Amino acid sequence: MSSESTAPVGIIGLGSMGMGAALALKDAGLDVVGFDISVEARQRLLDYGGREAKSPAEVARQCSIVMTVVVNSRQVETVLFGPNGVVEVMPQGGLVIQCATVAPSYARALGERLASAGIGLLDAPISGGAAKARQGQLSVMASGKESCFQQAAAVLDAMAGKIYRLGDAPGAGSSVKLVNQHLAGIHIAAAAEAMALGIRMGLDPEVLYEVISNSAGNSWMFENRVPHILKGDYTPYSAVDIFVKDLGIVTSTGCELTLPLPVASSALQQFMAASAAGHGREDDSAVIKVYQHLAGLKLPPAESE
Repeated sequence: MSSESTAPVGIIGLGSMGMGAALALKDAGLDVVGFDISVEARQRLLDYGGREAKSPAEVARQCSIVMTVVVNSRQVETVLFGPNGVVEVMPQGGLVIQCATVAPSYARALGERLASAGIGLLDAPISGGAAKARQGQLSVMASGKESCFQQAAAVLDAMAGKIYRLGDAPGAGSSVKLVNQHLAGIHIAAAAEAMALGIRMGLDPEVLYEVISNSAGNSWMFENRVPHILKGDYTPYSAVDIFVKDLGIVTSTGCELTLPLPVASSALQQFMAASAAGHGREDDSAVIKVYQHLAGLKLPPAESE
């Protein structure tokens, strides 16, 4: 394990993924300092033996390694470069491990900006969901200098089941994550449409799920998300609005590259329709509710109903 394992590690963003990663780092014996705008989230970290900070800058004053596990590039900008941000106080030689899903072009530019301040960047988007974050079994799609990987070794070992080293400069990690989100969003939208078709044809949705889960039409997202629909439980694990954001990045990157992405664009419209109908904060499987609004589809009720 790296010598950095004895130094405190900062985590900015204590949502489901960030909190899971923070607690996994604590389980691995690391000293964790966390910041989130949610007082309740900070208290949960305190209750588990971590330490809280009241601003991103306060995290950076205590930690030479800071992870950002926030929602989007706007939030990355705020916590790194905004008032009381990381960059204004982090000493040269510090490292930012940037885990949010952002455009590859943004990741490349961020690496250059941080390098000008003497700070390293590991472009390290994560995948696996809250459960794997808590277990320290995330997939990390990372790119950056070899020295950054060495500096981050103990942190990566504690949070990841699989670490994919994708290149020696920021941008490659975010590029691979974008391909993952392209497929994930399409598969969720396709699973919702397929279930809507089956339900409209009068099929028993439970039986349909069992058959498709054991047939060639199955996907990981079909198998994972359709049970939410069957239970009528749209408690968010990953929300509709996350895919409005991520598929938006996918399609805008396609525009940057002059590459048409018609299937991703169609899936984005479905998620946007679900969000516009008021389901943006519900689980991403709630994209099926588009068919409820458009065609009066009768979906399985919540188990408590």
